[in-house]
Amino acid sequence: MSLTFPLLAPRDRPPRCVIIVENLPVPFDRRVWQEANALKSAGWEVSVICPMNDQHPQRFEEINGIAIYRHPLPVEARGKMGFILEYALALFHETRLLLKIALTRGFDVIQGCNPPDLIFLAAAPYKLFGKKYVFDHHDLCPELYAAKYDRRGFFHRLLLLAEKGTFKCADRVISANDTYRDIAIARGAKDPRDVTTVYSVPDRQKLRRVEPNAALRAGAETVLGYVGIIADQDGVDHLVRMMHHLVHDHGRQSVRAVVVGDGPALASVRELAGALGVADHVTFTGYLRGPDLLAALSTFDIGIIPDPVNEYNDKISMNKVFEYSALGVPSVSYDLSETRRLLGNAGTFAADPTPAALAEAALPLIDDMAHRRELGARAGRLAEEKFNWDSEARKYVEAYEELIKVRAFA
Repeated sequence: MSLTFPLLAPRDRPPRCVIIVENLPVPFDRRVWQEANALKSAGWEVSVICPMNDQHPQRFEEINGIAIYRHPLPVEARGKMGFILEYALALFHETRLLLKIALTRGFDVIQGCNPPDLIFLAAAPYKLFGKKYVFDHHDLCPELYAAKYDRRGFFHRLLLLAEKGTFKCADRVISANDTYRDIAIARGAKDPRDVTTVYSVPDRQKLRRVEPNAALRAGAETVLGYVGIIADQDGVDHLVRMMHHLVHDHGRQSVRAVVVGDGPALASVRELAGALGVADHVTFTGYLRGPDLLAALSTFDIGIIPDPVNEYNDKISMNKVFEYSALGVPSVSYDLSETRRLLGNAGTFAADPTPAALAEAALPLIDDMAHRRELGARAGRLAEEKFNWDSEARKYVEAYEELIKVRAFA
């Protein structure tokens, strides 16, 4: 079989792209799956390279006409050396599978989704054959490192170098919010015309209220909910400590927390719940999808965003903001700049960055159902007016089409 890399897609076939994501499998990664489907709907042939997990163990699967190539990732990273090994293994598999797709399905555009900022190394050789590289900027890796380890130093400089290489390689940058876009332009030296902001808002046709899960409520008057990854930096330990304050300091015995998700810190936060005497007030569902996920989310009375205050969380747009709002669920969070900018007066914010303050911020919503419903209605209106995937998908597809137009006149 010959290996060919035509500069332009022939007129007798649609354009093709391959999306590479390292930290979550597809279709579990909602942002990547929505992007893949947006391109597919626009006439692109789409392939995806991602890791496998217990819920998605197939090495190859085709869903909605999208070819998904999965690779093993046996290392569940916690420390710095663990991350280095994880990233090295992932890069090996991404390089291998990218070559396999080049030899079979082919592609015109490669999209790399960070973290880490290393996927450009697998993509860069194909630029010699006229392929284009799109960087989908999910996370600020240098800021994430500084927040996670409370230091900078050698590894922080390496991350800045990898970020610089990624921006340099990218023909187009898709930023997860306007703060990321500013960083791409200022720190990444990208032309503003080559950077498009696409927020990770859910498709409201798929994320909707259904009959709540009565077993998860377990008779509680108020359910505080969390949905997302459970890693060290996600603050689920803050949610557990918040529950300790609500139950033991404020005497709210009829409050239950439901934590939907999985991740490397799940065992430690379970242990913390037991140590703080709130294990009977916190339910960990693990990973859910489909009807089970919708039923769990529909059980939430209040959505908790426990991500702690640091330079990373201050700049990111939490998926939870969009998901809770789409369901008309009021949110309680720390006072993070991007979260406040998104929610405005539809949000409730802790007075200081401690679990005790997070608990105090939640009390008015726990005790006053009318207030809770009003904030939920505000969040729902906000989602209806501003958090619209159709408009974000349009911007995303237009960025790809512009890339192809540039190539057509090269």
